[in-house]
Amino acid sequence: MARPVIIDCDPGHDDALAIMLAAGDPAVDLLAITTVAGNQTLAKTTLNARRVCTVAGIRDVPVAAGCDRPLIEPLRVAAEVHGESGLDGPRFPEPTVPAAPEHAVELMHRILTEHPEPVTLVPTAPLTNIALLLTRYPEVAPRIREIVLMGGSTERGNTTPAAEFNVHVDPEAADVVFRSGVPLTMCGLNVTHQALATPEVLARLEALGTPLGSLCVELLTFFTARYRRVFGFAAPPVHDPVAVARVIDPGIVHCVPAPVAVELHGTQTRGATVVDLHGVLGRPVNAQVAVTLETELFWDRLIAAVDTLGRRLRD
Repeated sequence: MARPVIIDCDPGHDDALAIMLAAGDPAVDLLAITTVAGNQTLAKTTLNARRVCTVAGIRDVPVAAGCDRPLIEPLRVAAEVHGESGLDGPRFPEPTVPAAPEHAVELMHRILTEHPEPVTLVPTAPLTNIALLLTRYPEVAPRIREIVLMGGSTERGNTTPAAEFNVHVDPEAADVVFRSGVPLTMCGLNVTHQALATPEVLARLEALGTPLGSLCVELLTFFTARYRRVFGFAAPPVHDPVAVARVIDPGIVHCVPAPVAVELHGTQTRGATVVDLHGVLGRPVNAQVAVTLETELFWDRLIAAVDTLGRRLRD
């Protein structure tokens, strides 16, 4: 039975692929796509979510805009990685999928309240919307089956030496989420760096023979160039679909239980996720922490989802 899911995102090239994976895989019942400021401004991330839904034929899933800034600090975007639009590379048509009139937090609250079974939240962006949901409506926490997020790292950062982008942008929000008591899985850089969009992956997407497959190649070609320039990667990691893959099949993304804390005050380490893999501090476990990825299974599932969406559009 398909699991009900809400994706909270800031598209973003890898967010676009996460949306396609969730919409195209039969294991997911995608109930909503909510957006937040992160990779780009809220106006741009919301437009990009609408663009992705339009080109992928996702027309029965509401798209709602949420918070336009972090809880405390000014917004920092990632134009150096995702471009000025947040989704540079392809030329997108004018989106035909509208934005819902509700604020993202209100839409999530309504869905959680009304849905007959608990819903999984998959944030692939700064956690501002999720923190606001949990603090404004704490009574919905039992209606959340789990939160499976892309963010953090057991090792190094990618925005500072210690901090990953999504957590670094709004560490106070991340702190709220990690301390919430809601079942939580963290898919951090240590595992998403195993999901590399190699030339072989791009060739498989092109071989689908659909406009959507070719658009994914354009997205990843731009992403490849930016990752090579900014980080020196030969092939870019597609972070966000890893969290969706964990929901689809936990066997694709292997996790270990661990206590995780968010550093809020360190001069050099603000926004770092402190993952106590060996339990040296004796703190209670509050997260499942992703450590290894079944790479072939991951790409098989993602490419199959893009194929499914592309065939629907063609048929």
